Amino acid sequence: MEALKNTQAIIDVRELHTRYGAAVVHQNVSLTVRRGEIFALVGGSGCGKSTLLRAIIMLVRPVSGSIKVFGQEIIGLSDEDALPLRRRYGVMFERGALFSSLTVAENVGMVLREHTQLSPRLIDEAAALKIALAGLPADAGAKYPSELSGGMRKRAALARALALDPELLFLDEPTAGLDPLSASGIDELVQNLRDALGLTIMMVTHDLDLLWHVADRVAVLDGGHILGVGSMIELSQSEHPLIREYFYGPRGRAAREQPWKKK
Repeated sequence: MEALKNTQAIIDVRELHTRYGAAVVHQNVSLTVRRGEIFALVGGSGCGKSTLLRAIIMLVRPVSGSIKVFGQEIIGLSDEDALPLRRRYGVMFERGALFSSLTVAENVGMVLREHTQLSPRLIDEAAALKIALAGLPADAGAKYPSELSGGMRKRAALARALALDPELLFLDEPTAGLDPLSASGIDELVQNLRDALGLTIMMVTHDLDLLWHVADRVAVLDGGHILGVGSMIELSQSEHPLIREYFYGPRGRAAREQPWKKK
């Protein structure tokens, strides 16, 4: 996968300012996500990680600054002009956002019905393929979200995010609420999908194991600012007090000591 990683910016955020009313969320935030990498946003609760993700996927409008996706400025873009860009990325929301009244196959197929001219038969076949890619058994397609475990719901949401064969994948807390075994399965799945499909992945997470296992680079967000960007090894050597607190707390030390982090 190293051949796909280069300096080409798939996402380029510059001097971003975001606020809700009088509450400032981001101040002068800048970062770049490169083609083919797994890039993670971390920070404490309420620091603006998910808000930044929503700004990049055009669900939140910043006060000022620039966000370019695939080289195109998206701030101020109309819904009509944004549609071709939105078709090039997939989003897995933290709670899955699956339609409870639809089966897994229908949830995945709905995206294809909305955005393609495929026949019903081809839509069913494509949905089955995405469900398999997400690591779900074939019979999961006929089940409703309420009939799935937490890990299976995450995978179903991921299958839907992959429906349009995206180039860019956004993951919002992909392992939140999962037991360690299920979370470890998601870790491996994220890395395998990137390597097999040539995806660029941007994720928001607080899961230190996931960060050590799959992230190429990580940005630490706090107080509306980016405190540092780098590999997990580079950040773990930072002298910034807030970054050190994040990496050298009990959970941070435990994650750093896992043998696979030396990959």
